[in-house]
Formats: sequence, structure tokens, C-alpha cells
Amino acid sequence: MNAVIDIGTNTLLLLIVDDALARVVDLCRFGRLGKGLDASGRLDAGAIARSLDICREYRRVMDEHGVRAPAVIGTQALREAANAAEFVAPAEQILGAKIEVIEGAREAELAALSVARTFPELGDHIVVDVGGGSTEFIAVVAGKVASAVSVKIGAVRLAERHCKHDPATADELRALEADIDRTLARLELPRGVPIVGTAGTATTMAAVKLALAAYDPDAVTGLRISPDSVRELYATLARATTAERKAMAGIEPQRADVIAAGIAIYARAMERTGAPVMIACDRGIRWGLVFERARE
Repeated sequence: MNAVIDIGTNTLLLLIVDDALARVVDLCRFGRLGKGLDASGRLDAGAIARSLDICREYRRVMDEHGVRAPAVIGTQALREAANAAEFVAPAEQILGAKIEVIEGAREAELAALSVARTFPELGDHIVVDVGGGSTEFIAVVAGKVASAVSVKIGAVRLAERHCKHDPATADELRALEADIDRTLARLELPRGVPIVGTAGTATTMAAVKLALAAYDPDAVTGLRISPDSVRELYATLARATTAERKAMAGIEPQRADVIAAGIAIYARAMERTGAPVMIACDRGIRWGLVFERARE
């Protein structure tokens, strides 16, 4: 058995696979390490405690499956927080493994590898990995990564920065969209090619489209969503309260307060690039790390 843990701004993910790379355990827990980070530059004490509890749970699960040393990566929240060591040191002790805090370029590389292994037949495309604190844009042309960039917009960051009411006001949504547009304007992305959406925002969009009562990674992977459907879903969720979103099939309650901000990134990216479709992919950077380790 091999295990990888992805410690993100919103979630902590544990993936255990067997020697054939078949999924044995695939868990998602919400630590929200990035709570308040955009404003304070520091990890919140409650978020640290919550995330350490998740690490303890994951250590128990790994023990049950005979996994001694997982591969552990941390992303934007741990890159950015001035007090990241307050989480990293005890988490490493609990997990029995070093946490590799990866740069955005490495995050993009792992996302691209995961998509390439999941959809080997796919032509030119853009991988968009919307996280809680950052988003990676990877342009793949003729089977090769032509460009990869990580930018500091994400579902948690944008929701905290702009959405002060529940639901957000029209002015707040305009400010959120303008923030995204300013970031996208700096990027050189191919036009007219599909967007492959990895990570929780994209898979939640697919789960909502399928009205899934229980999340199914195999059902959401490969689901194609049109630009009109992405825009309509964004408009619907932006108008809804957090409580109303929690009641919708396909939305995990812990994502309800930030999901509209995450979908806004996809909606604006599709409009800017003229993407004909968004393809959902459950296999994000945790799977990229699994594939990379197997290749090595």
C-alpha cells in the first residue's frame, strides 16, 4: 500500500492505493487552514487544531492499512503563512513523515500529470486547478505542457475577500469577478480548447449537475459541462444563501460558503478563453503524486 496526503487551503486529502494503483482509501476532510489567511497572513489557531485532528485521523487510517510513511505535500496556505511551522512541525510528528511544501509550479506539474494519465486521448487543453488559496493554469499543446502558472486567487481567498453578505450583494459579486478578470488578463492562455477542471470546485460542479446524494469520483470524472451551464450554475449559487447551498444535492456542507467564488473562476476563465466545454476530473494533484511515484 502507498499513501499520499495533500494538505490544502480548504481540505486535507488522503489517498491510499494498492500496487496496481487502484483506489483503496480516498478521504476528504475540511481543515480550512486558509481561514483568515488572506487578511492576516497567518494560520488561524482553530484551523491548526482542526487540521491536526484530521492528521491524527489519517494516521489511524494508515495504520489500519499497514502504511508507515506517506508522501505528504502542502500547498498555498503553507507556502504563504508566516506561522506555517506551528502546523507543520506537529503534523509531521503525527504523520511520521516530512511535509513537502511545494511551489505553485510543482502543483501545476502534478495536476497536468494527473490529467494526462486520466485522459490520455485528450488533445490540446487547459488544466485549471481551483484551490482554496491559489489556482493553477496549465496549457497543454500537442501533448506537452506549453505554460504553467499559479496565481493567488482561490475559492476561500475570494469569498473572504469579497463576499461579506449572505448571499453576496451584486456589488460584491462584481468586485469578485473584476478581481478574477484582472488576474486572467495577465495570463497567456490558448483559446477555443477544453478546460479540464480538477480539485474540489470542479468536482462539486459535476456532482451538482448529477444531483449526487453521495459523492462518486468515477461518476464525476469525465463529465462535460457547457459554458452556459457553468454560467447558470454560478448565477444560481451566487444568489443562494449558504444554508440553501447546503441543502443542494452534490454540495458538501463545508464547501457551501465558498463554492460560488470557486465557480466564478471557471466561468470567467471559460469566457476569456472561449473554451467550448469544461471536463471534470476528480484526479487532482494527489493522483499526480501517485503517478509520479509509480513512474519513479
